[in-house]
Amino acid sequence: MSATTDTGTPAVVTRFAPSPTGFLHLGGARTALFNLLYARHYGGRFLLRIEDTDRARSTQPAIEAILSGMRWLGLDWDGEEVYQSSRAARHVEVAEAMIAAGAAYRCYMTSEQIETMRAEAQAKKQPLRIRSPWRDRTNDDANAPFVVRLKAPTEGATTIEDRVQGAVTVQNAELDDLVLLRSDGTPTYMLAVVVDDHDMGVTHIIRGDDHLNNAFRQLPIIKAMGWPEPVYAHIPLIHGSDGAKLSKRHGAVGIEAYRDELGILPEALDNYLLRLGWGHGDNEIISREQAIEWFDLSSVGKSPSRFDLKKLENLNGHYIRSADDTRLGELVSDRLGLAQGDARRPLMVAAMPALKPRAANLNELADGARFLLVTRPLDIAADAEPLLAGDARVTLAKVHAALDAVAKWDTEALEEAVRQVAEAQGLKLGQVAQPLRAALTGRRTSPGIFDVLALLGRDESLARIADHAADQTAAQGKDEKND
Repeated sequence: MSATTDTGTPAVVTRFAPSPTGFLHLGGARTALFNLLYARHYGGRFLLRIEDTDRARSTQPAIEAILSGMRWLGLDWDGEEVYQSSRAARHVEVAEAMIAAGAAYRCYMTSEQIETMRAEAQAKKQPLRIRSPWRDRTNDDANAPFVVRLKAPTEGATTIEDRVQGAVTVQNAELDDLVLLRSDGTPTYMLAVVVDDHDMGVTHIIRGDDHLNNAFRQLPIIKAMGWPEPVYAHIPLIHGSDGAKLSKRHGAVGIEAYRDELGILPEALDNYLLRLGWGHGDNEIISREQAIEWFDLSSVGKSPSRFDLKKLENLNGHYIRSADDTRLGELVSDRLGLAQGDARRPLMVAAMPALKPRAANLNELADGARFLLVTRPLDIAADAEPLLAGDARVTLAKVHAALDAVAKWDTEALEEAVRQVAEAQGLKLGQVAQPLRAALTGRRTSPGIFDVLALLGRDESLARIADHAADQTAAQGKDEKND
């Protein structure tokens, strides 16, 4: 699976390797994005590996959620996704090769012996680092259960020149002989990751800095097999606005929640994730094409970034305002439950120019469009009822008459007609628009009132106004009395 350029030098190959034990979370999506951008920037390949070796916790719905989330965000990987569980035989093969080379060994320690070691370490307030008595023995007991352990280096130090963290050094005495194969013969995560990265030709490992310690434990496997060392780049984690590690208490953390519950557009979330820990000058609005052109690891910060939902929604508002009306109308129609082929779907598209300047998310867009779908008589919201009190019904009767006489039903003509009513009544335009809005939408707020009239059309607008207008004869009588 390894890739090379035409000159024979290794091409850039990155990978995203999620465990399918839950949703695709924000941190994972950002890691995938950074890997994709780096590979695309250098003309390389971006691969996807599903690390499903934990069969008890890995689920098919979680796999589907990851794939769906990545497709929604446009995180398109090259080739078919690789399922780690299908490669177990290869992982075992490498472990056996390491045993033959003296880089790994069969360990027959019992669980009781390990617990004793753990208790001793706890008593000394030290981390457990297993140094098995079987490390240098050759008289294996074939009849007893065993695990295969890495023979980790015990002297000197290992330094990683991390592309984000800089030079990081760990004393080899701090490493333990990690398990490569369990007692049932299945490979562990640590072994499988290294083997798969090598076999897939991965040149750059870009992942969260919570995996930095793993790199020091995995390097001895790479060196034992004589494989080229990858370039490491460990990215600081995303924190909440309070500085704590991002969790459910900070709000939605799964990609599907931002899409389905919060109404965020994929390009907005993509842009926001890009700016969490990476920047290019003062640029805030960055397209995917620009990101590919500009992205490099040297601009990734060393400190954790803070997630701010308000900033995401502000950015989302920008993308909604610039989005195609047909696309938005279709998304809103789906949110409102309008079936494909519903005659009202085109009306949603037509409403977008009036609705989208005020919306920060698809929920607000859908909520703003609901007045187009309600049936007469409208339910009037409690806070809008006062707008229809007093002389409002008489005013609406005059508005009805003026609008009924409009020859061309467009916003310019409609505004002129309503203005004339306001002037004749000695009222400000807003004093007429408020009861008119309540009668047309049942709410205190809506898109511009003349946009509302235009979208509803002549017949529906006049019918809704008539539902709340005073009887024309009564209105005329009141005028004559005032005279």
